[in-house]
Amino acid sequence: MEWTQLISNKRLGQEHRHIERHDDRTEFKRDYDRLIFSAPFRRLQNKTQVFPLPGSVFVHNRLTHSLEVACVGMSLGNDISQRIISEKRPELGGTMFEQIGQIVSTACLAHDMGNPPFGHSGEKAIQTFFTEGPGKALKSSVSPAFWDDITHFEGNANAFRLLTHQFKGRRIGGFVMTYSTLASIVKYPYASSCSGPKKKFGFFQTEQPYYQRIADEMGIICKSQPDEPLRYARHPLVYLVEAADDICYEIMDLEDAHKLKILSFEEAQQLLLGFFEDAVRQKILKRIQDEGLDDPNEQIVYMRACVIGALEHECVNAFIAHEEEILNGTFKGSLIDHINPLAYNAYRRCAKLSVERIYRSRPVLDVELSGYRIMATLMEQMTEAVMHPERYYSQQLIDRVSTQYDIRADNLETRIMAVIDYIAGMTDVYALDVYQKINGISLPIV
Repeated sequence: MEWTQLISNKRLGQEHRHIERHDDRTEFKRDYDRLIFSAPFRRLQNKTQVFPLPGSVFVHNRLTHSLEVACVGMSLGNDISQRIISEKRPELGGTMFEQIGQIVSTACLAHDMGNPPFGHSGEKAIQTFFTEGPGKALKSSVSPAFWDDITHFEGNANAFRLLTHQFKGRRIGGFVMTYSTLASIVKYPYASSCSGPKKKFGFFQTEQPYYQRIADEMGIICKSQPDEPLRYARHPLVYLVEAADDICYEIMDLEDAHKLKILSFEEAQQLLLGFFEDAVRQKILKRIQDEGLDDPNEQIVYMRACVIGALEHECVNAFIAHEEEILNGTFKGSLIDHINPLAYNAYRRCAKLSVERIYRSRPVLDVELSGYRIMATLMEQMTEAVMHPERYYSQQLIDRVSTQYDIRADNLETRIMAVIDYIAGMTDVYALDVYQKINGISLPIV
């Protein structure tokens, strides 16, 4: 793959106007602004990241997480563009390649926009409705490709749909984003039939032609034969979006766990300082002392900032060292897998503890259990409604759905997908509200 082809400001749905665009350097910034001002991005403030939405202690939600990932992504992209230009490819100076920090930052804003309410529990509820619940009965009524899509429902693929699909009343191309921004969010660039045991994929069958158009235009390597399900190599900037996400969620979850007293100060400190050689640890501790940081929370904040800086630097080094493999589509794993052993082992310790102590903590499990039940109920009732739209109660439910979703379509698959679009787009708070109302638990007049 070639950088000059991979960085494209052509816009999906407005390819015919591309020749009219002259201000190349601002197109990627327009993508960023377009997301910041969008309703789906705002809704992330009421979607769970890991812990329950904040009460007296403010922890991360999907919005704050996405903003932090975008900051790290900007640094990764800027540092890598400068180093590649200065060390390897001076001819890329003065071209759109210098804007990859902006592209990565925008993709980071979008990377969680397709996630349903209640985090991964919401994803699981949609999948299992069709594999374990009443939705199993639909298998014979839909195509095998559509069945693969809905039984492997994935937030990443849904983000690509959200940005590219022409919902009712919207323009062709969805958000009309640039090709490079769209390609940079597709972490798993293959069809759902290739998803394997991890149930990850990059685009629903309805949006596959869009991704194929984008990938072919930019010269992304296609790894599938003509008679096989579509599979591509990753766009190189996907590795930077992934690294920014990996850095933020793992390290910021530790900070949140400390604030919520799931981890003690000593545990959090040991994990964070574990990323550094002894001399650097002592320097960090001395700086904390010299600055008069007596508040334990502020001490953890400073150590966390040091870790994020160190991991960002390591991931830049890993990308530069493996640039040729990345461009050839042969690079294996993530950038985190290729950082120095000290930092990598410290990262793995954090990941292990997160699984054991954070993601299985009672507050997290309570949200997942409640969220799963809410989502399963919404999926059951709404799917029943589109299966039997002639019923009175079905009509009442369908009337609640926004007109942008084609829930009255003649085609069954379109109606089912409209249900998924509607429910996946909900915030946690709105999903709970709808659940209570349709189950008679709350009334507006009470």
